Amino acid sequence: MKFTKLGRVAVVAAAGALLLSSCAANEPAATEPAGDETTAPESTLSGDLAGAGASSMGAAQEAWIAGFQTANEGVNVTYDPAGSGAGREQFIAGGVGFAGSDSALDDEELAGTFGACVADTLPVDLPIYISPIAVIFNVEGVESLNMDAATIAQIFSGQITNWNDPAIADQNPDATLPDANITAVHRSDDSGTTENFTEYLAATAESDWTEGVFETWPSTYGGEGAQGTSGVVDAVTNGTNTIGYADASRAGGLGTVALQVGEEYVPFTAEAAAAAVDASPRVEGRHEGDLAVELDRTTTEAGVYPLVLISYAIACTDYTDDATAELVKGYLSYIASAEGQLAGAENAGNAPISDELSAEILAVVDSIQ
Repeated sequence: MKFTKLGRVAVVAAAGALLLSSCAANEPAATEPAGDETTAPESTLSGDLAGAGASSMGAAQEAWIAGFQTANEGVNVTYDPAGSGAGREQFIAGGVGFAGSDSALDDEELAGTFGACVADTLPVDLPIYISPIAVIFNVEGVESLNMDAATIAQIFSGQITNWNDPAIADQNPDATLPDANITAVHRSDDSGTTENFTEYLAATAESDWTEGVFETWPSTYGGEGAQGTSGVVDAVTNGTNTIGYADASRAGGLGTVALQVGEEYVPFTAEAAAAAVDASPRVEGRHEGDLAVELDRTTTEAGVYPLVLISYAIACTDYTDDATAELVKGYLSYIASAEGQLAGAENAGNAPISDELSAEILAVVDSIQ
């Protein structure tokens, strides 16, 4: 897969054909107007569609909803950025038509039932949003720092508690670090961003990160908890000598950490995050249509930023309600299109998915019924 920063102006032929039929919600063919006036094709979709989940893709969802509703004036889409865990729970219970999640459904979840899906059918995980996770901090006079995974792990596990600790200072000889306590801020809710963050630390700093991979922050690691991506960013911004982790699109003017990858330190960029996805295989053993990715966190390839999240749209392949199926089909077709990906990237700063991945997603979405 080849990723670009600003997205594509067209999808491959198969995806393009699908977009013509479903992106603008199953529009009828435009007729040639009389005179000099033009007549835009009208959407045949109407109704309400609710989604919930990852706050990391909240800004992208805002752009996607705006673009989709402009083309489909009879549709009202809502998205509650309650967190990945909450989104999956609502989808499993049948409370929303789709979920956004920074982690794919796990085996235990797939072994259960799904309220909106026809019995004995499985939902799919569709990777629609790619973004680096930034390690953000607020230290007066310091805009960027270099850190290896072990140092980050020791900070967030409470083993390093002062900003001028040698582990930090030795990697940043030109930085003026204060003799001050570190306040480490983590997500207090069930979070796919936390899962991706801890998966990176567990893979690259195993001896310093003993709790493994988790969505819910354990009390043994302490620190300050904050609700959602916005809560973490606000806590780091409004605090003093703070550090946290969040979707990079929300880093704003905060200081950020370049990660040690091999012999170099790599700052986050959309291209570097996309390169990490490009170098990673699909999860083995998944059911037909599921496109979950197995991220390689331990890569030493130059220019790759391995602390990256993929947010998935989780949807039924066969809905109990036909109207919901048509709305989900239309909305996800727009999201996965070149137009939708560009709109999301312009609003959220994420890396648009490739033409190849777009075509794969659109083929799965087209099979939704």
